[in-house]
Amino acid sequence: YLTPEELERLLTVLRTDRNRPVCSIALFLLSTGARLNEALQAQWQHIDRTRRIWVIPAKNAKAARVRSIPLNTSAIAVLDSLDTEKKFAYLFINRRTGKPFTTIHNTWVRLREEAKLRHLRIHDLRHQFVSFLVNSGRTLYEVQEVLGHRDPRVTQRYAHLMDSPLRAGVDAVASAFRPRPTLVHEANEKQK
Repeated sequence: YLTPEELERLLTVLRTDRNRPVCSIALFLLSTGARLNEALQAQWQHIDRTRRIWVIPAKNAKAARVRSIPLNTSAIAVLDSLDTEKKFAYLFINRRTGKPFTTIHNTWVRLREEAKLRHLRIHDLRHQFVSFLVNSGRTLYEVQEVLGHRDPRVTQRYAHLMDSPLRAGVDAVASAFRPRPTLVHEANEKQK
């Protein structure tokens, strides 16, 4: 998982690099938690801007079942930045071929090196998305649904990320035991 500094370096590269289509793919992956193949096969007909949902057809999903991904504001911003809507069936088009991307490997290697993140695989963007979800207090069930895992045991590998939200939850319970300032003042007055 990326440190805040590493994430900032990556985002800076993805926001400024000249290869906008591949940067948009990476930003979309980071914003949705989708698999690369799902994004490369994404079509405009499966984007519902009104409901802010991307429906991934069963033939494009790893689990071979239809799956819906809610689109957050950063995913919508990526969609808004694309110039392929109403011109192409697919979201991400290779301008040299006029066809959907089938791979982004070479450009990804260059982008991650530019961000000084040589260890970062494209699939790690999916894991980073999960860390955002878990650290914002989402449950493993919610993570499972968004990622499209059939088996909850697959999602369990992210359980270690729950330490911080769990600690915050436990601390919230402890706050119920703290004396309220007005009660402390009243108790002090009675003791006088």
